[in-house]
Amino acid sequence: MLDFSQNGINLIFETKEDKTVVLWEFSKNACENEVKKEGPHFSPVQLQLTGVNNCDHSYGKHNGTSGSRDLKYVSHNYFENENGNKLEMLLSDGIVNVTLHYQFYTGVCAVRAWTTVENISDEVVGLEYVSSFVYNGFDNGVKPLDEKISVMMAHNAWCKEVNWKTYTLSELGYERCGGISWKKISVSNAGTWSAKDVIPMGAVSNSETKNTFLWQIESNGSWQWEISDAVNMMYFCLNGPTEQEHQWYKKLEKGESFESVKVCVALGEDFDAALEELTKYRRKIINKSETDKKLPIIFNDYMNCLMGDPTEENEIPIIDLAAEMGAEYYCIDAGWYADGAWWDSVGEWEESKKRFPNGLKKIFDYIREKGMIPGIWLEIEVMGINCPLAKVFEDDYFFMRHGKRVIDSGRYQLDFRNPKVRDYATKVLDRIVRDYGAQYIKNDYNIEAGLGTELYADSFGDGLLGHNRAYRAWIEEMKTRHPSLVWENCSSGGMRMDYCQLSIADIQSTSDQQDYKITSHVASAAATAVLPEQAAVWAYPVLSNDNNTFVVNMVNALPLRIHLSGQIQGWSDEQKALVKEAVECYKATRDGIDEAIPFYPLGIPQYSDKNFCCAYRIGDIIRIAVWRIDSDKAELDIPIANADKMSLKVLYPSNTKATAEITDGAVKVVLPENNSAVYLELRYI
Repeated sequence: MLDFSQNGINLIFETKEDKTVVLWEFSKNACENEVKKEGPHFSPVQLQLTGVNNCDHSYGKHNGTSGSRDLKYVSHNYFENENGNKLEMLLSDGIVNVTLHYQFYTGVCAVRAWTTVENISDEVVGLEYVSSFVYNGFDNGVKPLDEKISVMMAHNAWCKEVNWKTYTLSELGYERCGGISWKKISVSNAGTWSAKDVIPMGAVSNSETKNTFLWQIESNGSWQWEISDAVNMMYFCLNGPTEQEHQWYKKLEKGESFESVKVCVALGEDFDAALEELTKYRRKIINKSETDKKLPIIFNDYMNCLMGDPTEENEIPIIDLAAEMGAEYYCIDAGWYADGAWWDSVGEWEESKKRFPNGLKKIFDYIREKGMIPGIWLEIEVMGINCPLAKVFEDDYFFMRHGKRVIDSGRYQLDFRNPKVRDYATKVLDRIVRDYGAQYIKNDYNIEAGLGTELYADSFGDGLLGHNRAYRAWIEEMKTRHPSLVWENCSSGGMRMDYCQLSIADIQSTSDQQDYKITSHVASAAATAVLPEQAAVWAYPVLSNDNNTFVVNMVNALPLRIHLSGQIQGWSDEQKALVKEAVECYKATRDGIDEAIPFYPLGIPQYSDKNFCCAYRIGDIIRIAVWRIDSDKAELDIPIANADKMSLKVLYPSNTKATAEITDGAVKVVLPENNSAVYLELRYI
């Protein structure tokens, strides 16, 4: 046995007499199991090469593949690096060398995993599939599957993000019938919006052994995970793009290698415990700008405000009001570059003289005079079909399929593998920073360019993965080139909410939702998918005689990041005071947000919930946001461990009609008015 257990993770391999390797144990809580683990179904890697027999690869399941039978143990290297300990295990079949990478992080019950494949033969090797991580045996124990196993996935949709659902295996169509089934539970994304249908996350929990496996796939494009059975045990495997699901295929010449998409698996006794470890891990891998570490408040002129109609005349009074509210950054959103309709003309990124007759720099200078830092909206990855440059740029600047440029929603997709594209984008950014003085980039992405591109690629999926990696590398280069820039990742809200992008972004737009009541549901669950210090939530009150509208808007954002906006010119003095109070509350409490651990005393809120909450632990402090949305019920009891040893106060709003008290180990909150919210704090006495 090779035992690399650490940080609360049991990680044990076994090498067989024939030199094949079995991943014997990967768990938080180890459990003895009578099933003998041997054979290709228990391999720590699954691999399919072109032209190699895949007789165990039944009906498209990514288990028992050709590579898992033929790869033999060669060696391993276990060493310490700046993150913690790292294990590299080398396997080979004489055709390819496969290295399994397991990166541990000191004090974190999670592992980051990926696979590299190197062609060591004299022939070209075709790679159709390689896993990033696979484990067979998460269903240890004796209870029936549906009594102990639950599967969780975070459904996602435009304006309805972070919608977690929990299923039994039978609810997902899996029934154990003896032997190996051909049924698999497969969740995947194909294309450039990594989170358009499901966030690249998932979890399985075994209540009998008290093991929850919570994972994220760090892909800003195509990915897949699946659950099924093999040798009377259940496995899960985590993958980047595959040939079967995404038309991904890669040729390796002699000496060439391929690195799979990175994934992370966090472990805990339940979902909240695993989420705590995943949250710690995410903080280990992010690269935030120094200028964003104090979590400044951003006013953005788009949502429920100018809605894409920025002009010098429109901006000046809003800038004045944003400064009065206490905003620290001011971002001019879409439309600044076009005289009229701007959707399909993007690409030149020159200010419209009609909108800004005295130049955009004048507006940026005015923003600074008001004590704020200016920012601007870009969509650098696309070019409108009516942009003059689109007629000048050659086809290899763009995604191509079947000999034609890919078009979606009136835009072309630029291909960042092309150095000319990267040079064009760099010049745009340099000019915006130099000429306008922008220090904040809202980098949006509003198209879905599909499976990929055929140019200079072995497959559509190969072209997409190459572009995605080149695009991410370009952003890293720009952050180094302009270190004071704050970089927002936005894709029609949360359509590219993944930690390939988020590891290099400062802020993630969580939704384009315009209804503050629905936004409360997005905000309450956001920290499962995005770090609290990255999760930007719109606080954008529309004109209303109901002051609770303003309170709910602000409570939505207070535990996370504030994207302030709304119909600010029509707010009453009383409503302005509510916003100012929330901003002051945020400034007084934001220092702990980058240490906050989210948890859900009543479970992750569902969109059907009408009374719900989310909580954050910061050392000895617990903060709780509580909502009553379209509900006939005023009371909510929130169980909090050791609540009887804590003091309780209302952080916001100060004039609330809500009441909160600690009773029998729970926080009892009464919100007497419908569509209202309150933000609470508990501290140990």
